[in-house]
Amino acid sequence: MNPTTRPLGTVLVTGGSSGLGAATVAAIRAAGGTPVVLDRNAPADGIDWEQTDLADTDAATVAVERVLRRTGGRLDAVFTAAGTDACGPLDGVSADKWENVVKVNLFGTAAVVRAALPALRASRGTVVTCASTLGMRALPDATAYCASKFGVVGFTRALAAETAGEVGVTLLVPGGMDTAFFDDRTPQYQPPADAKLNRPEDVAAAVVFALSQPPGCQVRELMVCPSTEPSWP
Repeated sequence: MNPTTRPLGTVLVTGGSSGLGAATVAAIRAAGGTPVVLDRNAPADGIDWEQTDLADTDAATVAVERVLRRTGGRLDAVFTAAGTDACGPLDGVSADKWENVVKVNLFGTAAVVRAALPALRASRGTVVTCASTLGMRALPDATAYCASKFGVVGFTRALAAETAGEVGVTLLVPGGMDTAFFDDRTPQYQPPADAKLNRPEDVAAAVVFALSQPPGCQVRELMVCPSTEPSWP
């Protein structure tokens, strides 16, 4: 290991059973870290995990507390990869579905980080949150997703200012990735067949890079997108 990097230690990954989360779990293991997953579904390969619904703040908090009891209170990093969407015009998406997107993507992120923060302060650990290029640029029929991801951007920047010198904070801004995220969408909201999407493994490598920085050295923001990303700039 490069002497200027830090060991990954124990890393809590939300949404770690699929997509970018699963790719990051694999990358953490390959780099010598120990991932622990929060998800509704079990991760592969016997990874330690807690089942939880990140739309439920209380449940997310309890899940983090359970993990901390198992680790003796030790936690070195958090990566909030979990995300969901509900495409359609504002008056065409039910209030429940619209609000669930904000609950999972924004409130779930805040709940997990809040519960983990004392342990992260103790370890001088790192938080990497997952926004989106649609947290920087708005598109139609994406009000819920844009609201949640714009919120993650603001939350993360404020958290970085609030915890400066105590906890490392990185904002990840990924573009389109080749995952199952788009599978449940109707055809008009799916990427075209010729879309150039990033491999989640490549984005996961950027997450591990941020997590590997020594205390006091911060990667504040990382944008990782295909060179032909249509939602940027």
